[in-house]
Amino acid sequence: MISRAQAVGFWLAAAGATATFVLPLSTQGAPDLSSRPSLSALVLAQAALFALAPCGAALAAALGLLGTAAGCIATLLLLDDATIAGAAGSGFWLLTLATWLGAALALTALAALRPAGGATRRLQELAVPLLFGAFVIYLWEAAVRGFGVSPVLLPTPSATATRLIHSLPTLGDDFVQTFVRGVLTGYAIGCGAGFLTAIVAHRFAFLARGLLPLGNFVSALPIVGIAPIMVMWFGFDWGSKAAVVAVMCFFPMLVNTLAGLSAAGRIERDLMRSYGARAGQTLRKLYLPAALPFVFNALKINSTLALIGAIVAEFFGTPTRGIGFRISIEVARMSLDMVWAEIALAAVAGMAFYGVVALAERATTFWHPSYRT
Repeated sequence: MISRAQAVGFWLAAAGATATFVLPLSTQGAPDLSSRPSLSALVLAQAALFALAPCGAALAAALGLLGTAAGCIATLLLLDDATIAGAAGSGFWLLTLATWLGAALALTALAALRPAGGATRRLQELAVPLLFGAFVIYLWEAAVRGFGVSPVLLPTPSATATRLIHSLPTLGDDFVQTFVRGVLTGYAIGCGAGFLTAIVAHRFAFLARGLLPLGNFVSALPIVGIAPIMVMWFGFDWGSKAAVVAVMCFFPMLVNTLAGLSAAGRIERDLMRSYGARAGQTLRKLYLPAALPFVFNALKINSTLALIGAIVAEFFGTPTRGIGFRISIEVARMSLDMVWAEIALAAVAGMAFYGVVALAERATTFWHPSYRT
């Protein structure tokens, strides 16, 4: 069962949806909800679903999500009316508020469920963030269109999606230039060099004492200071962006790998010496396994730093393609829908990159205590 506070919340959401029938939908005298039969049916269905949701925990999640879907459809259809878009009244905003309250309660109930099957649990873990993100996009769309925000200031998600679909060839070229060439190349060079340097520095302690302060110094340097220098050294093409990414990735990998190599316990080190293990055998069988969680931590940190570094570096000189180049050009043209399309592309690429690294970590360090259930 759900709590009494959640039940009251659902009933308030149902009452709010019902009250929409007696409140104005627009400040410009648009027809009220009772004169729109299809939309009235959607809102009544939403109110009924919210009112019945407190009957049980699973029903609260299911009926709450159905009621939320009905409210989202109703509000978006109302915004197709030119007298409501940009001049929404109290009835429209009350319906949006009721939909928001019902969605919050439904997602809370869904997250609190404890399914027995592993597949069902994984589906639940995936559904909660996806539904939350979808509802945030809905609120963005409703707020921008309801308040009549200029697309020069903030475009709607629907306009951004339309621009993204119509600009797929351009976005594809930008993705290849920035991510495939600049990010992946610099990421591989920076992480690989940092990893190898950490192994050498662990073997010779004086290198670690000398490199760590230098690493702290370089890590504090702003990208806007490094990027112009790399453009002068390596030219305007993707090589200079890869160089910026390599510099940004080198020291996080160095510091984390050194910490991981030092994580092996005294007892384990004494055991390897008692077995007469050579330095290479100790490195492979003791130090590197102990360092793997630290190495993957650096890889995950660098997966986000690399994309940021490459995009920022493109503001200081690049051929006529690339995510950073496109953002700077389209901002100057006041084409904010294309800017947001590029931002969405970068966000999806960054999340996918991080996800691949996280999956590799899970497959490689499954023995680590953090993965034990």
